[in-house]
Amino acid sequence: MEVPLERFEELVADALDEIPDDLWRMVDNVVVEVREGTDGSRLLGLYDGVPLTRRDSGYGASMVMPDRISIFRRPILAMCSDEAEVVRQVRITVIHEVAHHFGIDDARLHELGWA
Repeated sequence: MEVPLERFEELVADALDEIPDDLWRMVDNVVVEVREGTDGSRLLGLYDGVPLTRRDSGYGASMVMPDRISIFRRPILAMCSDEAEVVRQVRITVIHEVAHHFGIDDARLHELGWA
């Protein structure tokens, strides 16, 4: 399956737009990026940062680099056979990684159907 980078970035933006405003307003200091990833990798997305549940009152006292959510294009495309599957998997991956920002772990995401 092939989806051009620009289109893939649009799909990620669309998935982010589906997050309710009330929830999105609580997202703090996060950058979302599309990365190519590596062929054969099973890693579809990655949250790198300090979840909201682990931040204390000193978190923003000094300059803190933003948390980073990476969505990996190649691994997602490799597992999908058409664009509809890509749309679905991008949505699942984006929601999964944003949930990590809120402190939700993989076990709970699996229970909720977002793993």
